[in-house]
Amino acid sequence: MSIQRLSARSRVLAKSVTTSAILCCLSAAACADQHPESIEILLGDVSLNKLPFVIAYEEGIYARNGLDVRPMFSQGSVDIIRRSGVDVPEEFIFRGEVDPKVKIGGAAPTMVRLTTRAGAWDPIILGSTHRTSRWRIIARPGIDRPEDLKGKRIGYSGIGAITHFIAIGYAEHMGWDPNLDWSMLGDGLGLDALENGYIDAVVGPELHATMAVAAGYKVLVDLGELRLPNAGSSFLFDREWLAENEEAARAIVKSAVEAIALMKNDKEATFRTLRKWYRMTDPEQLEFFYAEVEKLPSKPYPPVEGIRRVMEVYDSHEMRKHSLEHFYDESFVSELDESGYIDSLYE
Repeated sequence: MSIQRLSARSRVLAKSVTTSAILCCLSAAACADQHPESIEILLGDVSLNKLPFVIAYEEGIYARNGLDVRPMFSQGSVDIIRRSGVDVPEEFIFRGEVDPKVKIGGAAPTMVRLTTRAGAWDPIILGSTHRTSRWRIIARPGIDRPEDLKGKRIGYSGIGAITHFIAIGYAEHMGWDPNLDWSMLGDGLGLDALENGYIDAVVGPELHATMAVAAGYKVLVDLGELRLPNAGSSFLFDREWLAENEEAARAIVKSAVEAIALMKNDKEATFRTLRKWYRMTDPEQLEFFYAEVEKLPSKPYPPVEGIRRVMEVYDSHEMRKHSLEHFYDESFVSELDESGYIDSLYE
């Protein structure tokens, strides 16, 4: 590792330790609460958005913030990414019978489930790493321009998922009817759907896009350039659990902020975790994937405009029972921001 990279990492870790003590003393409750309990965090998909929560574990950030946290991927998310050639080790797959009280997953699908399924979970969103469109549309050979997507088959994971939500947003950006001007096909997220000819293009998260490009497919659209409002990967907390564990939640959000800074300041730390958790070893794939890290927001506020847009796209009688403010609380991130702590991680 170069001296510059070591220096950058050392600055982040030093500020993490020093400022952690300062922030702890903002309230007597924070100082008294050492968060001794073990906390599992369920990661909704295998992607860049989940990497900060993995790196916080690997680099000891949770422990320095008084937390005993274990991040785990859902079996469903692992099954999907394996179809694109990424094999997550078994020990990082959640096997519990009762879902954890803290999850990192899409705000859009969470909101859609809440308003379409009886008894669905109703968490509150404390932050997000995916507030604007940032993924890519990957196409098969012969589709050379975005306009060529009209009339084609577009793959996504499931209705209400971020891939579905972004596909709708992109179609409307192009002036198309999402239901009539192309075909949107669920369960079409994996690289295998392209290879088998089931779809013509796919809305690809960073990891799926990395594997598709490595397999010879082309990036047709960089959705990050459009900055469409999104309600992607968010910090989802059970409301009852949050009321009883506010300081632990505050420490989790703080750990995420520190992990994002570490990722941006220390490429090698990111690569170490990618090799271990995502089993990604090819140097070109690692570099292609890492180019997306800079797009992560340093200040991961809740995706308010994205939430507003979800309420419009998936409008229903049940959705209208909820106010915009019902879904999020930005005070946990704003506390870190207004104190100057987040900016200090990048000095």
